[in-house]
Amino acid sequence: MNTAHPQAWLPALSAVSPQIRFWLQDRGSLTRRIQERCTRFYVEPVFQQLSRVYADESNKMQLRRDELAMVREVYLYCCDKPVVFAHSVIPRKGLVGAWRALSGLGNRSLGSMLFRNPKIKRTPLEFKRISSGHFLYDRAVVRLTARPAHLWARRSLFALQGQSILVTEVFLPGISNLKL
Repeated sequence: MNTAHPQAWLPALSAVSPQIRFWLQDRGSLTRRIQERCTRFYVEPVFQQLSRVYADESNKMQLRRDELAMVREVYLYCCDKPVVFAHSVIPRKGLVGAWRALSGLGNRSLGSMLFRNPKIKRTPLEFKRISSGHFLYDRAVVRLTARPAHLWARRSLFALQGQSILVTEVFLPGISNLKL
């Protein structure tokens, strides 16, 4: 896969609307928060396979450059509007270890599993404003009828039994229509 976009992930937010800030900074289950504000929530898986990952993901997860990982991408929908694009990276060794149940999620959200287990620990959130040319932006806008100038994304590691997965969530324009 391509190298990472040069802009670094940030530990804090700046110049973000209050509506988007709410969604970006919430450390609880994103799935649950959307479900609370939506009459019909569903997950659409669009990609899941062993793959090489992007350089900034390899660095964050301390993977070798040529090491394969399970990459899973889904859209979270409220009614028939995509509101979040989620991109998860699970090291291959984790698929037979702590995270083995994740390979069979299908159209269930990853969050539905992560927030049920109190042994799973989450690292602090990191944030990034992404635009055309960034791999996450280019993959996230596929289901949109209009491409915004930029999108906000957040990511963090979830750890269980010494093994981590990286979860990145890209907030699509439809998230702003959900009441706080």
